[in-house]
Amino acid sequence: MQNNVNERRVISVIVKNESSVLARVTALFAGRGYNIESLTVAPIPNSDMSHMSIETNGSAKVMEQITKQLHKLIPVYKVIEHEEMIEKEMVLAKFPIAENLSDISVLSAAYNGGVVNVGKEMIIVMVADEPKRIKHFIDAAQRYNPVEIIRGGVVAIER
Repeated sequence: MQNNVNERRVISVIVKNESSVLARVTALFAGRGYNIESLTVAPIPNSDMSHMSIETNGSAKVMEQITKQLHKLIPVYKVIEHEEMIEKEMVLAKFPIAENLSDISVLSAAYNGGVVNVGKEMIIVMVADEPKRIKHFIDAAQRYNPVEIIRGGVVAIER
């Protein structure tokens, strides 16, 4: 019965860095009714490849189906769906300058971040941590009345 339990998973995909690859991968998910919670793509240095980190939810059976379908796509070189991945997510948060700068700075530092910009009316912080901890940061930051919070998506690497 555990195969039917929806779990959060991160799939790493190494693809050829060329046009329309992202469209083909997302079309695979959309065409089968799978949701992408987070998607991060960046070129791999000194190569013609890109690394995609795809966060999704589904049962073990759905994850197996997604992995098999990804392997069939022509520009895909490697699919890594592994439980021992190191995951990080980045978030930028904007606060009114009227809020306590030192408290916001300490909160950000507790989540591997800090103040990245202070303007006449706003304080902007950046935090990079595990996705669960990012959620905790966002919850804790609510007491300082954030004007805007932008999450950057999960990136993952196999341990």
